[in-house]
Amino acid sequence: MPICEADAWRLQYFENVDCPADIRIPTEDSDAWAWNPAHRWVYDKLSVALTQNISAAPHGVPPGRFPVFSKPLCNLRGMAVGSRALMTRAEYDEALTPGHMWMELLRGDHISSDAALIDGAPVWWRHAHGHSAGGGTFDYWAVQARRLARIENDCGTWVRRHLRGYTGMVNFETIGAKIIEVHLRFSDQWPDLYGPGWMEALVALYSTGRWPLSGEARRTGYSVALFGPHGTRYLHPPRRLVAQLLENQALSSIQITFDDQLEPDRHAMPPGGFRLALVNCWDLSAGMRARECLRQYFLGARIARLAAG
Repeated sequence: MPICEADAWRLQYFENVDCPADIRIPTEDSDAWAWNPAHRWVYDKLSVALTQNISAAPHGVPPGRFPVFSKPLCNLRGMAVGSRALMTRAEYDEALTPGHMWMELLRGDHISSDAALIDGAPVWWRHAHGHSAGGGTFDYWAVQARRLARIENDCGTWVRRHLRGYTGMVNFETIGAKIIEVHLRFSDQWPDLYGPGWMEALVALYSTGRWPLSGEARRTGYSVALFGPHGTRYLHPPRRLVAQLLENQALSSIQITFDDQLEPDRHAMPPGGFRLALVNCWDLSAGMRARECLRQYFLGARIARLAAG
């Protein structure tokens, strides 16, 4: 499909979108990197840090102070793979890895921001506040209805300087309004929470270079994550269970975020857990209750397999 989605659990958002066959809209970083040669440098996280005067260097250049945050220079698979905080010089020496970098450990809110750009100038923004659960995992994301002026001002200045000539979606991850990652795509985890007309505006941006959506009614939504322990072979829940949960009008969608035909270690997952599901919702408590139902299913299935084995 022209909206190019690799994760089967997210096709639900795009399969009914009318998009010209000759237009390619990336949702994967590998596609975005391949299709945007003039701007693919933004996937070099060290370069992005240095454009903001953030203290950073490749592994092999020791930090002058600790703690620092260590991660791959480039990671097109996402999910915080290979990332960790290093608190001391001894930890840094033990963690030295070719192709990795360190940067100063930033403090503040972790925000994921989607922006629509026309020739490098932002014409639309939406922000999601991540609530961390540790180990690179998140308990939930709150997709805000409100604007975040500091991020829009600071990131807007950055893109006007560095992404001139680019028309399309861009996603920023920021901590304390400092950019830690840039993606030449939007976040495909919660497009259903952006509201009516957003998909059509997305297609118009890539097909005509225009952004027709303005003054849309916004609602705060939530993307609630369920993680399980690493080292377990999980199976998908019955479709009837997911369908029953979605009868609650406070829920927007449910994603079962792994392929149960693949070995667990074939999935890109953060150190803190194996992501099993995402519940997108308009009411956080309803999303939490649905997550608990799914947790009980996965826990019961895991116990049953352990007992049988």
